[in-house]
Amino acid sequence: MASLIHPPVRTPNLMELDERARDIFRRVVESYLETGEPVGSRTLSKGGVHLSPASIRNTLQDLAQLGLLGSPHVSAGRLPTHAGLRLFVDGLLEVGDLSENERRDIDARLFARGRGLEEVMGEASALLSGLAGGAGVVVTPVRDAGVKHVEFVALGSDQALAVMVFNDGSVENRLMRRPAGLTPSALQEASNFLNARLAGRTLSEARGEMGGELERARRELDEAAARLIEDGMAAWSGGEGAERSLIVRGRAKLLDERSALEDLERVRMLFDDLEQKEQLIGLLDDVREAEGVRIFIGAETRLFSLSGSAVIAAPYMSGRQKVLGAIGVIGPTRLNYARVIPLVDYTARVLGRLLDA
Repeated sequence: MASLIHPPVRTPNLMELDERARDIFRRVVESYLETGEPVGSRTLSKGGVHLSPASIRNTLQDLAQLGLLGSPHVSAGRLPTHAGLRLFVDGLLEVGDLSENERRDIDARLFARGRGLEEVMGEASALLSGLAGGAGVVVTPVRDAGVKHVEFVALGSDQALAVMVFNDGSVENRLMRRPAGLTPSALQEASNFLNARLAGRTLSEARGEMGGELERARRELDEAAARLIEDGMAAWSGGEGAERSLIVRGRAKLLDERSALEDLERVRMLFDDLEQKEQLIGLLDDVREAEGVRIFIGAETRLFSLSGSAVIAAPYMSGRQKVLGAIGVIGPTRLNYARVIPLVDYTARVLGRLLDA
């Protein structure tokens, strides 16, 4: 898949701005991130800029000509452009840190007992959404360890638990619908069939070969056992692209911001973007190549260029520094970057520790 990240457009650096321009630019962006409203010369002069309104207007005009500020209407104040937000984030943003209480809360929520992989991923996504005020997204890990053992366990009349143990010591459990007519002997038959064919293979390797084998074996397998095998292979994570799970939580948070009702078309486009599973996985796969948090603003990504949204994401990795997947927050460009960046970073690190345990 082609990269969903647009090549960077050349924007001015902070060294090209004098002290006055830098101060006014910083104030405009900080005010926008706090209120979502355009900022005019009168607001700036009342806010502590000791210059005449005319001097402030001239500086705002200079910043607009550099492509750092724009105006929604002719008579309105100024807003930062996507390029302006990028310059601010890269050069002027003072990133905060999480308190010990916040760290403990995140640890407690993610390390709760009795959860399977997908439940943990869903909790991480929901946690970020709640704390950051956007939609939380996470891509499940690429599973490339070989399979050691497979077991199906009956749970009542209509459910079965699929257990897969991998060569790296990790275990995945999946709760599944139990096919009608599945007897204890058919349950064991399904386990034996998979153990004979999966041992030592990765899931992605097995998927490429299992379909034909299962079709040939249907004459010998119990029909309910064959259905259980098919459902089990579909339930486990792994593979690439559309086969991997994308978990999105907190879409309703995108309607909480004060400007949302005034910009429903942008929110609608963002909701549509969040449904583009394959493209969103592709974008987060680009994040997997990073060593820390990555930030994409508006037109910097093809996926979110129309809705003008921001993505703050980070890879999560094992203790052996092997990248497993990516997690992040998607929302309006006026996300609280100073708070969301450390939230995403710490949650990614905790998620990596949990999956490596």
